[in-house]
Amino acid sequence: MIEIKNLSKFFSTENGDFTAIKNINLTIEDGDIFGIIGMSGAGKSTLIRCINLLEKPSEGQILIDGQDITSLEGRNLLILRRKIGMVFQRFNLLMQRTIRDNVAFPLEIAGADKKQRLQRAEELLDIVGLSSKAGAYPVQLSGGQQQRVSIARALANHPTLLLCDEPTSALDSLTTNSILKLLKDINHKLGVTIIIITHEISVVEKICNKVAIINESEIVEQGFTKDIISNPQQEITKQLLERGELVE
Repeated sequence: MIEIKNLSKFFSTENGDFTAIKNINLTIEDGDIFGIIGMSGAGKSTLIRCINLLEKPSEGQILIDGQDITSLEGRNLLILRRKIGMVFQRFNLLMQRTIRDNVAFPLEIAGADKKQRLQRAEELLDIVGLSSKAGAYPVQLSGGQQQRVSIARALANHPTLLLCDEPTSALDSLTTNSILKLLKDINHKLGVTIIIITHEISVVEKICNKVAIINESEIVEQGFTKDIISNPQQEITKQLLERGELVE
């Protein structure tokens, strides 16, 4: 279980301090597919980067299975990050490496022997449906295929948590649906908890069992997706729903 308590992140700028997220409180149960949705600039990406400590929170706690991870440093932080996979909007693949080697790369960093990491890469490429592309390079793949590689790479170290930062925003609607189905299958078959950051209400509707709405750096509404969508309480939630309907 992940508990986020009174989490805030401030940045210092030439014009003074800027509040990226403020007093965030969330509970994410094991096995959830949890959506965090908001308009551009609402604080979504900062929040997800705080969860894996790519950004150090200014205040508050992040507890994973009861352990406050915000105080971790050095080797302990490295061990934690291996258990948190990350899927990016723009794939972030190594263009000079094959698909197989891209997937195996986290294991290479972790010091796994070559046989072990290549075997794991083959397993994951089978899961994401790209076994036949193992020897190809990223430039030879479509955007959707590259995102599948990114997902496979994020699973290399057997993570218990998968963070997805706008994983479908660079994809067309048909490819988006296939990626969401893959994530749902991974959640079901591997038991991986998934947190998805998005600005698309359709993504939340299709895959997330729970959702939180973030607006102007704060969580303004949260709960089961079906309840939030059927009975939105906040104006920003209604706007997101209307915006989603227009997109559809």
